[in-house]
Amino acid sequence: MASLKNRMIIILLILLIFITNIAMISSISSGFVQTRGTRFLLNKSPFLFNGFNSYWMMHIAANPNERYKVSNVFRDAVAAGLTVCRTWAFSDGGGGEALQISPGVYNEQVFQSLDFVVSEAKKYGIHLILTLTNNYKDFGGRPQYVEWARNAGANIDKDDDFYTNLIVKGYYKNHVQKVLSRMNTITGVAYKDEPTIMAWELINEPRCVVDYSGKTIHAWVQEMAGYTKSIDRNHLLSVGMEGFYGDSIPKRKQFNPGYQEYGTDFISNHLIKEIDFATIHSYADAWLPSENNEAQMIFVQRWIMSHTIDTKKILKKPLVFSEFGKSIKEHGYNISTRDAFMNSIYTSIYGVARKGALAGGLVWQILAEEMESYDDGYGIVLSQSPSTRGIISLQSHQMNDLQKKMGRTHDFIFNN
Repeated sequence: MASLKNRMIIILLILLIFITNIAMISSISSGFVQTRGTRFLLNKSPFLFNGFNSYWMMHIAANPNERYKVSNVFRDAVAAGLTVCRTWAFSDGGGGEALQISPGVYNEQVFQSLDFVVSEAKKYGIHLILTLTNNYKDFGGRPQYVEWARNAGANIDKDDDFYTNLIVKGYYKNHVQKVLSRMNTITGVAYKDEPTIMAWELINEPRCVVDYSGKTIHAWVQEMAGYTKSIDRNHLLSVGMEGFYGDSIPKRKQFNPGYQEYGTDFISNHLIKEIDFATIHSYADAWLPSENNEAQMIFVQRWIMSHTIDTKKILKKPLVFSEFGKSIKEHGYNISTRDAFMNSIYTSIYGVARKGALAGGLVWQILAEEMESYDDGYGIVLSQSPSTRGIISLQSHQMNDLQKKMGRTHDFIFNN
C-alpha cells in the first residue's frame, strides 16, 4: 500500500509540473508582451515598434458623441504603421469628469470610457501602455492625492509626501488594484488578463525636490512595483521616468539638462527587479530653451546614447524612448523644422535598435481633428500633416522590417 501511495504521489507531482509548464507556455504565447534581456518578445518573436502618445483618450471617450475621435486616431495610426499607444488610466478629482472622484470612489461612466479605449485598441491591433497617475496636477495626479490626504486630516504639507505618507500610498495602491482588476464591460476580460495592454506605468515623470539622490523615489517604486506585480504578473511594468541620472553613478549627471538633479536615478530606479523596462523622455526645446536647434539635437543624441549604453551594459533590460516631440510654440518653428527633428530622432532610434538596445519610440502626441484645446504645442493630426505622416510611416516600415529580419534569424542571440 505504501508503495502504491508513493507511486500515486509521484504521478500527481508529474501532472502538476506538466500543467504548470502548459500554463507558462500559454502565458508566453497568448499575446502578452514579454522581455528577454534588452528585447521585447511577442509570441516568442522579437517585438520592435513605432508608437505614439495620446494621453486624452479616456477623457474624450467619456462623451459617447466624441468616441469616434479615439477610433479615428487608432485607424490613422494603424495606416501609419504605429503599433503601441501610451495613454492615461487615471483622472483624479476635479468633479464629474474624473475617473476617481475621491479616494476609492469611481465614476462608472468614465471607467466605461477606458473600457472603450482598450476595446478599440484591441480591435485595431494596437498595444497599450497605461499610466496610473501623474507627477503633475494635470488630471489630478500626485498633488490631488496629497490634497485628499490633507483634507482627511493627515499631517502633510508638500507634494513630495506623496512618496512617503502611508495614507497617500494607501490611496494609490487602491487605485492600482481598482484599475488592474477592472472587468471590461465591452470585452468581458479583466484588465490584468488583457493582452492588448502591453504594460503599466506607475507614474508619469516622477520627480522629488526634497531628495535629489533618488532614494525617496526608489523606495516608493520598490514598494509600488512589488504591489502591482502581486496583482498582475501577466503584464510588463515600468516607472514612467524621463531618464534623469542620480547619485548611483555621479559622473552620469553630466548628461542631465543643465547638469540639474530631479530626484530620480535612472540607473538604480530601473534596477529594481519588478521593473521590466526602462524609459526616457526628451524635450530639448523646453529643457534647453536658450540653445539653437543644432545644440538641442546634439543634446538629444547624447541623451539617447548615454541611456542605451547604460541600459545594455548595466540594466540589461529593454529601453523605450517614450516621449519626444517638437513644439509649435518654439521660436522659429515650422513644419520643416519639426520633420527634420523627427527624422533625426527616428534615425537614432533605428540605428540603436539594430544593435539591440532600444525597442521603439513614442512620439508626443497624436490628436484627432477638432481637438485644438488638447494641443500643448506638440500635437500632430496625421490626416492634416502629410509630410510628418510620411516620416512616421517610413520609421514604422523600417522598424517592422528590422523586426522581421530578427524574427527570421533562428539563432537570434539576445544581448550580443
